[in-house]
Amino acid sequence: MKLTLYTDYSLRVLIYLASKPKSELSTIKEIADSYQISKNHLMKVTYELGKMGVIETIRGRYGGIKLAKEPADINIGKLVRKTEEDFELVECFGKNNSCVITPVCGLKHVLAKALNAYLTVLDGYTLADLVTNPMDYRLLFQQQHPETEQ
Repeated sequence: MKLTLYTDYSLRVLIYLASKPKSELSTIKEIADSYQISKNHLMKVTYELGKMGVIETIRGRYGGIKLAKEPADINIGKLVRKTEEDFELVECFGKNNSCVITPVCGLKHVLAKALNAYLTVLDGYTLADLVTNPMDYRLLFQQQHPETEQ
């Protein structure tokens, strides 16, 4: 299974924010520059993360974004479920299934079990588990975008 860019970018934004001191605001431009990814994509991602209540957005000249929850309270499995559009690994998982072997196929059951195991593993991790040493991340981000770090 491959995660969508939307989920990938959502996780990257959260990792970035978790690496910063709790009260420090970050900007979408800063994050986009640090990862060398599209600012436009991140605008949509951060908007949705804000609607989910995972990040807080502060408008205005000195605005920015920060985590709205503690990293230990952001479950990776729940986030992936909210950001992925579908989990149709194969045709028979979907509504428009026309595979002729579906009535007798054992593969769909194996894949369903594998998907469940995948999500169960993600459920066992929080953002805090991913960012155990924030300074390591800050140093890498600083190398990518030194003018935004102090």
